[in-house]
Amino acid sequence: MARDFDDPIYKEWRRKVLRRDSYKCQMPGCKRRGKRMQVHHIQKWSSASSLRYEVSNGITLCWDCHNEVNGKEEIYGGLFSKIVYNNEKRRS
Repeated sequence: MARDFDDPIYKEWRRKVLRRDSYKCQMPGCKRRGKRMQVHHIQKWSSASSLRYEVSNGITLCWDCHNEVNGKEEIYGGLFSKIVYNNEKRRS
C-alpha cells in the first residue's frame, strides 16, 4: 500500500507525533526544531502495517537526521522506542 500524505488519518498521526515531540528533532545531540520536521516510522511503514498510525511508532527528526536513519531502522529502533516512551511518560 502506497502512502498517501494527504490522507486525513496520516495527517492526524503526523500532527500528534510532532506535538508530543514539541516539534523538535529527537536525535540525541541535535537541536533543530520547527514546523518543517520529518516524522519517521520507527517500525517501517512497509513491514509494520498494524503500527502505521500508532503515535508510539513515530518520532520527530530533522531532515538531516531523517536521511541518516532512513533504511537503518533496525539500528535505531531501540533508541527511538526508548525516547518515545520517555516523551509519552512526560506528557501524561
